[in-house]
Amino acid sequence: MDTVFQFLFQFLGQFFGSIWNGIVSVLGAFNIPEYVNIISRYTTTLGGLAWVVAIIAILLLVAVLAFLVFLIVVSLKKFFRNKRARKDAGSLVQEVQALNREVMRLNLEKDKILSMKVSQIGLNPNEISELTGEELETLNGEGAAEGEDDIRFLKLTQLDKDWADYQPPEYDNEITLPEFCDRFRLFACSRLGLYYDIAMIRRFVSAFASTRLIVLQGISGTGKTSLAYAFGKYVCNDSVITPVQPSWRDRSELFGYFNEFTKKYNETALLCAMYEANYNENVYLVILDEMNIARVEYYFAEMLSILEMPRREEWIVDLVPSTWPNDPKLLNRGQFTVPPNMWYCGTINNDDSTFAVTDKVYDRAMPINIDTKGVAFEAPDTPPVVINYHHFEDILNQAKAENPISEDLLQKLALVDDYVISHFRVAFGNRIMKQIKDYVPAFVGCGGKEIDGLDYILARKVLRKFEALNLSYIRDEIDGLIAYMDELFGEENMGECKDYLLMLKKLA
Repeated sequence: MDTVFQFLFQFLGQFFGSIWNGIVSVLGAFNIPEYVNIISRYTTTLGGLAWVVAIIAILLLVAVLAFLVFLIVVSLKKFFRNKRARKDAGSLVQEVQALNREVMRLNLEKDKILSMKVSQIGLNPNEISELTGEELETLNGEGAAEGEDDIRFLKLTQLDKDWADYQPPEYDNEITLPEFCDRFRLFACSRLGLYYDIAMIRRFVSAFASTRLIVLQGISGTGKTSLAYAFGKYVCNDSVITPVQPSWRDRSELFGYFNEFTKKYNETALLCAMYEANYNENVYLVILDEMNIARVEYYFAEMLSILEMPRREEWIVDLVPSTWPNDPKLLNRGQFTVPPNMWYCGTINNDDSTFAVTDKVYDRAMPINIDTKGVAFEAPDTPPVVINYHHFEDILNQAKAENPISEDLLQKLALVDDYVISHFRVAFGNRIMKQIKDYVPAFVGCGGKEIDGLDYILARKVLRKFEALNLSYIRDEIDGLIAYMDELFGEENMGECKDYLLMLKKLA
């Protein structure tokens, strides 16, 4: 037994002794006085060049030692960082598990609240059987339960009753288009205290002839919403103001939706106005206020497609997939007809809080810029007009028939189109060409000049596409286009186009 202890003592002594000697050797490497003694002994024997070599060797040794220390420090930091990250990951897992438990608890509370709501509203047996998955009771032939409580379009059904005995007013169907514009301007001034120059009124009224969607854009406070609001007052039929919300993403924001739980249709104010418009011949204008605070191509996509249909009989919206016997009178197999006497006007503010309007929307709309405040003027008291949409469309169509764009102007427009294609790789299609041929004659019919109408729509519909280009690359080409337009139309004309091009050049 003594032999074993002696063996272990010698063996372990050798092991720990070697470790201790190693530690002492490492510490001895930092014995500064010994290094000073060595340098003192060789002070007289080493020459100048030898000292240089010696100093370089010493510096290299120090650098190697510093590098080793750096590696050790970095390794320790990485080790502790990974250890902390593993600890944080474990904490996150525990937090996620706690959140999952909270979600389960909230779901249970939601189910309890839902059960309480069911008992409060008192569902009929058919609805209860549908929710529970049991066999439905006998329904009528079209799939709707009978009874007063099963009317799903409450507001539209009430409109059927309100308009059942409607008698149309006596319309002023003798007014001409220039008179319509002049009286609108005077009415807005005398009755509403709103000031617009006659050119702005002509642009706005002419837009009704070219498209069903008008876009009023510009800086805040210049009277965009007020102009559309004043138009409703002027034609004795208040505009339908629909404030757009940032959360709008689909058509249900415009037309509402059917609630499967309550079996009622959530009817929007716009849907009610559209339904009401089918009962009369008044001119209706819907204001989509702050139109681009949500993406227009999301919530208005279906309407953009419907209004492009050449035949008004095809302006159909599917509201519900089935028919109930007590559905509103103007619904046909769950489908609703978009009224022909309604136009849509969106107001746009271009700032950081809004979305950019895409070409899909701009190509189908008529944009009108309102960038300046109106100048006050005196006007005699001017009453509104009572006009039906048939006469309103007739005077616009009459203006288009009597004032077609001259061949000379069409040829110059074709030359500008070719120039823009060759120098800017921008072109416009048949839709915009049709709008030009509708807008310019209507502008002339309102009392404006043909060249001014072409100038405005060309700037707003065609040159606007330059904004999508790299302005720094087209900057030098802009001067050439302005000179070419001066050559074609004269330096005194096409002021809107030239001002717009110069603005783009400043932004480049």
